[in-house]
Amino acid sequence: MTFPSRRLAYNPRAVQPSDKPLVPYITRRAGEDAAPDDLIFTYHWSGPRLYYADEDPRDRDPRGVLWARCGWNPVDAEGRIMGEPQWKLMHPHRQMVCMQTMLCQVCMQPARTPLGFVFLAGPRDQGRKQSSVLTNQPPVCRKHVRAAARLCPHLEGDPTVFLVRSAPLYGVTGTLYGMAAHKVRVIAQPDAPPPYGHPNLGTFLASQLVRRLSSFRLIVLDELLEQLKPDAE
Repeated sequence: MTFPSRRLAYNPRAVQPSDKPLVPYITRRAGEDAAPDDLIFTYHWSGPRLYYADEDPRDRDPRGVLWARCGWNPVDAEGRIMGEPQWKLMHPHRQMVCMQTMLCQVCMQPARTPLGFVFLAGPRDQGRKQSSVLTNQPPVCRKHVRAAARLCPHLEGDPTVFLVRSAPLYGVTGTLYGMAAHKVRVIAQPDAPPPYGHPNLGTFLASQLVRRLSSFRLIVLDELLEQLKPDAE
């Protein structure tokens, strides 16, 4: 597999001002299909481990977990990713980069605001009464809070807003693999994301990075935007 556009994931110019409709950076586009996995098992003293037969160092995150491959569309003259938005899907590597480096999921600029980091969750998600919440949604910058709430179908235009001081990395979502009949097979797709350090991660193919919101307060969207003026849109 080739990686013609992997560098785009680290390019802060990926989203440029334009009169075209705004599409969050993490949104998957038509044509960005899952790549053939070409997965193999090898055995170490610590147990089996999952690899790509033609693995590239960029196939793993900084903690060594293997990531699902996905196509990358080219960008236009303004640096915007081309292709029809697949609104309900996140591109696994773009999601991972934004979550890993705490960049805005819409514009890929630093997401920290004067009040802390802003994370959004769907109105049907659990967590309002919990002291610790897991999320696969990267943060949003103060400029794009309202846009993210409007554009993401999962948020339904009425998000739960977490104003966060601490959001340590937790783990990943994805697929657990094993060997059956001498072939690499899907074993399970766990509902709960395994944390980093979990023994199953050696044979796990990740698709989304998860952070744990451990120090936060809930705030109404309009109140947050009022406090972030004049920069919020």
